[in-house]
Amino acid sequence: MSDATIAISILWGFLFIYSIIGSVDFGAGFWSMVYSRRNPQAAGIANRFLSPSWEVTNVFLVLLVVALVGFFPRAAYVLGTLLLVPVSLVMILLLFRSAFMVYAYSVQREVRSLRIVSGITGLLIPGLLVSVLPITLGGFIRQESGYPQLKYGDLLTSPALYAYLGFGIATELFLSALFLSDFSNEAGDESSYRQYRLIAVITGPLAMLLAVVATFSVNEEAMWMVHRMKEQGLWFMLSSAAFLAGYGSLWVRRNGRLGWPRMAFVFVVLQFAVASFAYGKAHMPYIVYPYLTVTEGITNHSMFISLLWGYGIGTVILLPVFMLFWWLFLKDKRYLRTE
Repeated sequence: MSDATIAISILWGFLFIYSIIGSVDFGAGFWSMVYSRRNPQAAGIANRFLSPSWEVTNVFLVLLVVALVGFFPRAAYVLGTLLLVPVSLVMILLLFRSAFMVYAYSVQREVRSLRIVSGITGLLIPGLLVSVLPITLGGFIRQESGYPQLKYGDLLTSPALYAYLGFGIATELFLSALFLSDFSNEAGDESSYRQYRLIAVITGPLAMLLAVVATFSVNEEAMWMVHRMKEQGLWFMLSSAAFLAGYGSLWVRRNGRLGWPRMAFVFVVLQFAVASFAYGKAHMPYIVYPYLTVTEGITNHSMFISLLWGYGIGTVILLPVFMLFWWLFLKDKRYLRTE
């Protein structure tokens, strides 16, 4: 494998992990806000997951950004120039959310404000991040004096932007509801389990529909991506099969209860893994079409080796910590069933 292939694979891994845990984290904040008065028990389940997990989500965001800047410095420059406004908006929303997370838990009278800020930012951030994707496909960039500039007028009037935005939000709501149904089941909370299972049943097909709409809503300059995705048809068929298996698991009757949430979540994560792999394979070799490829953006070999060693050692250190976190907060019945 070339340096560029290994580096982009590592970047894809961080991006995929962040997309899954970020969707669950941000979605949990939204459901906590929605159910804070209508269904305090379901809101409590979301808060019980959210309380220790949001810091872990930010760890993977940092790893993702550092990997992009380290492995692909030119890509970081180009994307930083093009996405200055949308990424700055995401950073501001993350700042507000993190600030409220830190302080509101210690000031009980601000818990309501925490839920509102967490819910609104949790709904917007994943949608804004996913809406960046059509920019990398072409048609929204012009060169001025040798520098890439984003054509905001064309972007804001493009159906692709809003299709990707809707797909990002629907995916977040589906994944978070699916995970929280399993979390409720693990905690022995039947009422919350039924509530989150129902949401997953509704949002699952919606997310898949919006994925198809987003694919075919791109402008003419980005049709190369549609043709490339058709070439990856087998992978997308496997992805659809995994979704059907996961969604079908919500209807399986097991131990006297309708639905098998753990199996459903595993299959849906597999579905997103296969689909994102196929999407990334179709996108190769471009990082930003047609201005930058992975080969043009990769760092020098010495820096690549140093980064590889750094991430290898970091993984060895962090993996046991993440496993301990999982057992303490997502498996320990004493925490799960705390009132």
